[in-house]
Amino acid sequence: MAADDNQAPEDNVKERCWDQREALPGEPQCTICGRYGEYICDETDDDICSLECKRILLSRVAKSQASSAQPPSVKLPASDECYYVRDGNRKPEPESLTSSQTELLRKKLEISVRGDNVPDPILSFSSCNLPQKLLQNLEGVGYEMPTPVQMQAIPSALTGQSVLVSAETGSGKTCSFLVPIVSYCTKIKNNPQKPLAMVLTPTRELCIQVEEQAKLLGKGLPFKTALVVGGDALAGQVYRIQQGVSMIVGTPGRLIDLLTKHDFELDTISILVLDEVDCMIQRGFREQVMQIFQALSQPQVLMYSATVSKEVERVAGSMVKDLTLISVGKPNKPSEAVKQLAIWVESNKKKQKLFDILTSKQHFKPPVVVFVGSRIGADLLSEAITMATGIKALSIHGEKTMKERRDILRSFLVGEVTVIVATGVLGRGVDLLSVRQVIVFDMPNSMKEYVHQIGRASRMGENGTAIVFVNEENKKLFPELVEILKSSAAAIPRELANSQYRVSSFSASKSQKKRKHGY
Repeated sequence: MAADDNQAPEDNVKERCWDQREALPGEPQCTICGRYGEYICDETDDDICSLECKRILLSRVAKSQASSAQPPSVKLPASDECYYVRDGNRKPEPESLTSSQTELLRKKLEISVRGDNVPDPILSFSSCNLPQKLLQNLEGVGYEMPTPVQMQAIPSALTGQSVLVSAETGSGKTCSFLVPIVSYCTKIKNNPQKPLAMVLTPTRELCIQVEEQAKLLGKGLPFKTALVVGGDALAGQVYRIQQGVSMIVGTPGRLIDLLTKHDFELDTISILVLDEVDCMIQRGFREQVMQIFQALSQPQVLMYSATVSKEVERVAGSMVKDLTLISVGKPNKPSEAVKQLAIWVESNKKKQKLFDILTSKQHFKPPVVVFVGSRIGADLLSEAITMATGIKALSIHGEKTMKERRDILRSFLVGEVTVIVATGVLGRGVDLLSVRQVIVFDMPNSMKEYVHQIGRASRMGENGTAIVFVNEENKKLFPELVEILKSSAAAIPRELANSQYRVSSFSASKSQKKRKHGY
């Protein structure tokens, strides 16, 4: 890789595209990512920003040549190593990271690991010995390179380790467990045509989303899925499994129905995924999850959430031996890509404040998800929005049928509906790619749920906005809310800053002891 003629060669060619700065007006731009095109690819003469983007460029060129009848115009090195040219010398690109490079990469990407024999992060999907069709499918759905959580979680899962992964919403966690599953299921010899993997999630919507993404990644491969959720006929789900599937995606309650009413053997399942694991081991789900887990034969367990507490770690550690813990970013904190705007609004004025936002050209950024605390509240508020503003709004919650919920989400995602009023059913993991604004009309019961809800406004690092209504009714959450707003550099409403409830009683007692002892 030759340096740009207008710039002296640097001592170190940049390895990753995020090491490169953004291009200034008039400067050459990387043909792959658009950052500063500091170098010229010695194979194609294109402007590129790093070795990483060179690999992507050459991969695309090679695929283009393979599908064309024309003689190749670009020759890759015979050894299949990518080379770069610096200071006139041709050198092989290193194939793997040294221990110091691994440490530096994890530090830069805020990846922390705990466990034995944790593999190094991967720098590309192609380094994982994945089926070629899976690599093509990954590129087809937009994954040209792994996200930070995928860099560490995928190689760990591929080695057979059980993992507990904490990473912010929208970071690519779903793909990080589906890639190992699809790879395992399609590589196993003498496939028994019985389920080899099972994914449990707390909501029907999240199950549907996981299965849809699995279908995209498994397209063209011997990989079939079954969706097992309430709201759809159980007989159809049973028939689907009987026809032979590789993976089951379901909610715990419906899977328990399946196990108790039909004679299904789960001894072939080798991988169990608990998505939104902190929710899955709470009261109401834990007994069902443990009943399913105990029906399996010592599977590899992959657990994921944006909020992982010490209690979650304890329960996860009791389920499996030699658990690997992976944390990416700031644990239990909102995505930095979400700008939080907290507004002090008394309860009897919240509706009008919402209407003002939705009718403001400056503040309304559709499509929008409005989170409320109850099912009846969702229905009433969606009707009120339509009546007061003329904006088409629909509600979604657990009492609607599966068909209604599917139709509502589809209308929202294709733009027929610009505002959706939801209970926490959409707060967990549901990938609303077009949403850049969330309004928390009713504060949830915990800050964990708050982190998940506002996370809907940012997917894969895209910037979004969360507007949060707060008043004295939420006083139990004030200490944690203040800390989260401070850590995100968000403004704190004067009423909240001056509230006697903004500091926890524990912190207050410590402060009083310090003053008493003259600290």
